[in-house]
Amino acid sequence: MTAALRRQLRRQLRQRRRTLSKGQRRRASIRFGPALARAIQHRPARHVAIYLPNDGELDLQPALHHPRFQQATTYLPFVDPLRLGYLQFRLWHHHHPMRPNAYGIQEPAVRYRGRALWALDVIILPAVAFDEAGYRLGMGGGYYDRTLEQLTRYPRRPRLIAAGYDFQKMEQGELPVAPWDQPVDCIVTAPSE
Repeated sequence: MTAALRRQLRRQLRQRRRTLSKGQRRRASIRFGPALARAIQHRPARHVAIYLPNDGELDLQPALHHPRFQQATTYLPFVDPLRLGYLQFRLWHHHHPMRPNAYGIQEPAVRYRGRALWALDVIILPAVAFDEAGYRLGMGGGYYDRTLEQLTRYPRRPRLIAAGYDFQKMEQGELPVAPWDQPVDCIVTAPSE
């Protein structure tokens, strides 16, 4: 029952994301930067992992222009070629060549140096839905959950932030949570209107 509910929720919210106009997406992306800076507060943000938008996801790139992130080094998730189902985080600049992975998501095309998961300061995760308790519903591949589970082995851990539009946030108890779901530290949303 939980699996069917998760599939239905994914389908509905992904469709709603796709119906947003370019203007709505752009305004939401611009509003996201200050909200993200407030969520990080005084914590270090020198090494920040983001994602590139896919399937109507919130675009994080305008947030990087906020003064809080001007000196940050940015990393992108990269499907680990040796450990199936896991992610690595590789250095990324706007001028780096990109290529689509097996899911059509853009990744660095060249093996730029990466950063260990525990050595990142902040990881901003995409989500289809999330709740007040910090649980997120992803696209269904489990890549982030498997990767983040590894953090339990390290004394240091990055701040985990789920990002999305305000309509993706659900009340606690409404989101069907699976045993493997890894909660985030906070949720940052941008209004879609």
